[in-house]
Amino acid sequence: MSEAARRIDAHHHLWDTDAHPDAYGWMDGPWADPLRGRFGPDELARAAGPVGTVAVQARTDTQETLDLLAIAADPSTPVVAVVGWIDLTAPDPAGRAAALRAAPGGELLVGVRHFVQDEADPQWLARPDVARSLEALAAAGLTYDLLVREPQLPAAVRVAERHPGVSFVLDHLGKPAIGAGAWQPWADTIERLAALPNVAVKLSGLVTEAHWRDWTTAQILPYARHALACFGPERTMFGSDWPVCTLAASYDTVVSIADQACAELSDAERDLVFGATARRVYGL
Repeated sequence: MSEAARRIDAHHHLWDTDAHPDAYGWMDGPWADPLRGRFGPDELARAAGPVGTVAVQARTDTQETLDLLAIAADPSTPVVAVVGWIDLTAPDPAGRAAALRAAPGGELLVGVRHFVQDEADPQWLARPDVARSLEALAAAGLTYDLLVREPQLPAAVRVAERHPGVSFVLDHLGKPAIGAGAWQPWADTIERLAALPNVAVKLSGLVTEAHWRDWTTAQILPYARHALACFGPERTMFGSDWPVCTLAASYDTVVSIADQACAELSDAERDLVFGATARRVYGL
């Protein structure tokens, strides 16, 4: 099997803001204009080439998850799995997960995510109702993707410690402030998360944490390599964060940065980062 056929892009999005103009509240200014319009599976296939992909939620509603599952059910698309959305504060998360699993393509639901980065309470992840939901999702065989920034990272560590049976995936390395050149306390917190065997990490979303128009690869690589050193290739997976990445770089450029971050790895270790880790963690 060729390298391209083995490769998994473990993090990207699909949307059509023309069809759903009010659904993406986080696109809250002119900065997001390049992201408006249709970014569907055909556009993804042209950008990414022959890869398998994991589509990740970008809206806090169930309908988007149903739409992504329907896309994943079509074998002509690159999408092989979906990380969707379930309201973790609502009753019966297991029933909600079962309803999604019963929908077309529902067997391709592998995880859940929430915009924790946008919650006013930095301890949101530690809420009792969220904790119950995390355990219910784990019992249903679903992972939980952590979308957090520095203020929520300490809570993410505590929650991952308290729930060793839950498989967590840290998106975008926890969004370090690359543009500001900040290193601590991010670097130490990454080490604490990596000490927990139930946490994996995605090499994703880094170009947009730098200054979009004048970033350099040399600014980004220390963060990527630190995460790789802490988690190891067996718990690190590549994700493009397309189309968000296009605010700062092309799809191919993002792949190139990840390639450079993995330059010192063996071929077997690179295969983990670019495919095998995602297959194991998400059960692809």
